[in-house]
Amino acid sequence: MIPRHFFIAISVMAAAVLGMSLYAWHMRGRAAATPFAAVDTRPVVPPVAGPTEQVTLYVAYDDVGVLHPQSAQIPLPSVRQQRAEELLRALLALYLDKNSPHPLPPGSDIRSVYLVDPGLAVIDVNSAFADGHRSGVLSEELTAVSLIQTLAANIPGILKVKILVDGRQRETLAGHADLSDFFDVSAVGQLTAQLQSN
Repeated sequence: MIPRHFFIAISVMAAAVLGMSLYAWHMRGRAAATPFAAVDTRPVVPPVAGPTEQVTLYVAYDDVGVLHPQSAQIPLPSVRQQRAEELLRALLALYLDKNSPHPLPPGSDIRSVYLVDPGLAVIDVNSAFADGHRSGVLSEELTAVSLIQTLAANIPGILKVKILVDGRQRETLAGHADLSDFFDVSAVGQLTAQLQSN
């Protein structure tokens, strides 16, 4: 015969397990019904110190497949490399906006821009930028040309540009735009002129 206190203890434990199971099932249903909000995973950078300057950003418009120069007032530091990074971050801020003419995946960021003399710039984007980028010849080319032309138009002396992803070479951006070689800035300028006239 089972002692009464043992039977009561087992009954209480069984009720607790049943109650916790029902609660977990209820919470799982609520979690599934809650819409997922995209989280901005970009690192928080300190505010830029420097005077506000007028710059030209070359903004891509997917619907018509063109690049348009757009003036912007942004604070720029005096160090050349930091100026380059802030220019490209200002461009990305336009693309990450909900009304963007050329949307990029959430969390996209410029990790760094290295200016190597004579005339070489290396743009290092994060993996969110490349891994979540929409695949397509025009979309990928517009992204690359937009970054390069914005940099070249505002930082004098850049002749070639290399794009890396998380500090490593990558064959393509999202399957089409070739990132394995250097971009010639004069050729990108000619392509930009064609894309502006479309």
